[in-house]
Amino acid sequence: MSTNREKKIITTSLIGILGNVLLVVAKATIGFIAGSVAVIMDAVNNLTDALSSIITIIGTKIAGRKPDKDHPFGHGRVEYITSLAIAVIILVAGGSAIYESIQSLIKGSEPVYSNTSLIIISAAILVKVVLGLLFRKVGKETNSDALKGSGIDALFDALLSLSTLVGAIVAMFAHVSIEGYLGILIGLFIIKSGIDVLKGSISNIIGERTSTEVSTAIKKDVTAHHGVHGAYDLILNNYGPNRAIGSVHIEVDDGMTAKEIHILSREISEEIFVKYGVILTVGIYSTNADSPEEKEMRDFVYNLTMSYKEIIEVHGFYIDLEKKHLSVDIIVDFKSDAYKIRDEIIEKIKEKYPDYSAYIILDTDFTD
Repeated sequence: MSTNREKKIITTSLIGILGNVLLVVAKATIGFIAGSVAVIMDAVNNLTDALSSIITIIGTKIAGRKPDKDHPFGHGRVEYITSLAIAVIILVAGGSAIYESIQSLIKGSEPVYSNTSLIIISAAILVKVVLGLLFRKVGKETNSDALKGSGIDALFDALLSLSTLVGAIVAMFAHVSIEGYLGILIGLFIIKSGIDVLKGSISNIIGERTSTEVSTAIKKDVTAHHGVHGAYDLILNNYGPNRAIGSVHIEVDDGMTAKEIHILSREISEEIFVKYGVILTVGIYSTNADSPEEKEMRDFVYNLTMSYKEIIEVHGFYIDLEKKHLSVDIIVDFKSDAYKIRDEIIEKIKEKYPDYSAYIILDTDFTD
C-alpha cells in the first residue's frame, strides 16, 4: 500500500471520528432535554460511525504491513474484512433505528423540542452530508471499500436525522408525533444499504472476476510487443485494493530462442507492473503452421471447436509432426459440461486424423 493512500484514508477517518464525537455530544444533550428517543438513538448511531472510522484506521494500518513468511502476499485483504465489519455496523444501526422507532410508537410519548434543538439538528444534518460526501470521494480515490461503506452510512444517517427534524417540526406545530414512522422507513433503507456493502465485502473476499476494462487493456498492451501473436489465460489474483498478482500466456513463433523469449517476457512483466501495478508472470505458447499439412489441420481443429456455441475461445494450437501430437486449449462457458465437449472434439479429431494423438486442454474463463 502506498504511503500517500494510507495517509489519505487515515486522515479522512480521523476527521470522521472528530465530527461524529461532536455530533454525539450535541444530539445526546438535545435528546435527553427534549425526551426524544429518536434523537438519542441518532446520537448512538453517530457513536457507531466513530467506531467505523476507528475500525477503518486499524484495518488500513494492518493492511499496510509488509509481506512476511506467513503472509507472502501481504495483508491487503484485511481491508475487505474491515468493510465487512462496517457492513455489520450499518445493519445493526438500521435494526436499532427500526426497533427504537417501534418502541416510541408503542409508548406514544411526544417529545418537546425548542428552536435551539431544531438549529442544532439542522447543523448536524449538514455535517453528516459533508462527512458522507468526503468519505465517498476519498473512498473512490483510494479504492477503499471501508471508506465507501462509511460514506454510504453517513449519508443515510443524514437522512435519518432529516426525518428526526421533520418529526420535530411536525410535533412542535401540529402536536403530532410521526418520528416513529419516519424512523422505521429510514431504518429499512439503512438495512438495504448494509446488505449491499456486505455483499460487496463477501464478493471481494471470495474473489471477483477482473473487470473487462482492465483485462482488455492488459491484453492489448501485451500483444503490442513485437513477436507476440496473442495473449491468453490472463489470471489476476487480488490481494487487496490495488494489489494484484497474475499470469498470462503469450503466443510466439516456435523458432524463437530462449534468450529472445527471456528478454520479451521481462519487457512485458516490467511494463505491466509500471502501468498497472500488477506482478505478472509470462508463460509461453509456441505456434507453428508453416506447412500445408499443418495449416490444414489447424483450420480443421479451429473450425471444429468453434462450431460449439459453448466454447468461448480457442488458442495454443500446436502440432508435432514427428511425434504426431496435436494440442489445443479451449475455454468452455461455466454452464456447460466442458469434459463432455472435450471428449467429443477428441473423438472427431481422431476420426479425421487417426494417426495423431489429440490433447485438448480445458482452460477456465477467468477474464474476458
